[in-house]
Amino acid sequence: MKFGETFTEYLHGDQEGFLESFSHVEYKRLKKVLKSCRRCKHSSDSCSAEEEQADGSVVKELCQCETCSVCDQKFFTELMREASDIDGCFRSRVRRLLQLNVANGMQRYIKILRNCFRGDDQHLMLQEGRMLIEYIAMNAIAMRKILKKYDKVHGTENGRNFKSKLRAEHVELLQSPWLIELGAFYMNCRGSNAECNGHSGQSSFDFDPEVSVMTMSLPDSMSVEYDLTCSICLDTVFNPHALSCGHLFCKLCACSAASVYIFQGLKSASADKKCPVCREAGVYAKSFHLSELNLLLKNRCKQQWKERMAAERAEMVKQSKEYWDMQTKYVIGY
Repeated sequence: MKFGETFTEYLHGDQEGFLESFSHVEYKRLKKVLKSCRRCKHSSDSCSAEEEQADGSVVKELCQCETCSVCDQKFFTELMREASDIDGCFRSRVRRLLQLNVANGMQRYIKILRNCFRGDDQHLMLQEGRMLIEYIAMNAIAMRKILKKYDKVHGTENGRNFKSKLRAEHVELLQSPWLIELGAFYMNCRGSNAECNGHSGQSSFDFDPEVSVMTMSLPDSMSVEYDLTCSICLDTVFNPHALSCGHLFCKLCACSAASVYIFQGLKSASADKKCPVCREAGVYAKSFHLSELNLLLKNRCKQQWKERMAAERAEMVKQSKEYWDMQTKYVIGY
């Protein structure tokens, strides 16, 4: 079965109700645009011509229609919008799914009450997590294939370059920190080498603590590796936080880079503070804690996690004392 048929069957199959309010790649329609563009090229005499040189040799000119304004407008503008919509849908649904799984205080109390009336809903959460993984995987495969077809039809690398633009705009589907968080949730519930079977095939997550890498294997022979090494301390991320640009850091390292105290949190950083990796400003305001990834690291790297927890607490006590000493001196005018 061709991918177009598989993708259509996925959209209108058993999960149609689940996907009803979700955005998706308009794969079949964009493919028709490419086919019409290809027919236009074949019927145009200007796309290939032969020129006779002075020495009698014949040189075949290359097609000058490498860029197509119609395709460019339909593809890159629309694909950027679709990628942004898909990323937004995925992010909001994963956040809602996981907000009660690792809960504290009142949220934990609400979760206990829910379980009293509904029973343990972990199975339902895993089912929804599987559908979200398949949703992001199918759309990522569709986008990869349609961009590959674009390059094949036009003889350019604009489709490949567009992937870099997606990453720069933080909407590349398989590079979302929320996908890392969802994979960690799946491994916390299912154990190592967690697998989930979907309409398009089998997906799996694996974490190797020796090299601090999480691997996600997807249908269509796709595999994505996520480096869980903090770019500041060059160790496995501890108490991991993601900035809005998508880069992961230890909370302690990110706070130090933003010149804020640990107990103040990353969101207290000023708007002009930049990501230590990509140097983008204003990325601390929408940072978030990867609680499921933190739980995964706690379970898989127990001794290292305890040592780093003790070190972070000692640094927090030190910073708190320094902060209150400064406040005291300010009040008494010293």
